[in-house]
Amino acid sequence: MALFKRSGYWKDVSPVGMIADFRAVWKQAGSNRWRIAAVSAACTFSVFYLMSTQEGRGPHPPPKVVYISVLPAHRTEEQILASNIENQKRKEAWAAEQARREKDVREIYKTIGRYSGMDVDKIAREADAEEAARKKAEMDRIGKPRLPEGRTLPQVDQVPTQPAQ
Repeated sequence: MALFKRSGYWKDVSPVGMIADFRAVWKQAGSNRWRIAAVSAACTFSVFYLMSTQEGRGPHPPPKVVYISVLPAHRTEEQILASNIENQKRKEAWAAEQARREKDVREIYKTIGRYSGMDVDKIAREADAEEAARKKAEMDRIGKPRLPEGRTLPQVDQVPTQPAQ
């Protein structure tokens, strides 16, 4: 009967001794034994009830990532360049439209200001001066670019010259 062989912790546990101890305590309790049993049962029931109402959740499963590509996988350099040029044109058109709308809004505010009796030209000059001071302070904070010896920054407004032939 190797199946019922007691080992480890259970070798020191005897159900016969456990039942004998219970009978001794039951007899010792006297006339209060049913009250003690009821209180013990109520306490046990309460603990198990509280445990059953607790909400236990495991960690969230990791999200499933689905990659969506709207571009063909094997585009040629020409297709990429054409797409970039098209996107840049669309971006520049959007920026021009935004600038036009902002200019229209400024003109509306200037008109309202003139009808209200304000000196809108003076306000515009002060705003421009404040913006220039803010930009200058920002450039002072950033500092001049530091280039290696003998290097200069390219000038945007300069037109490249053709070499003499």
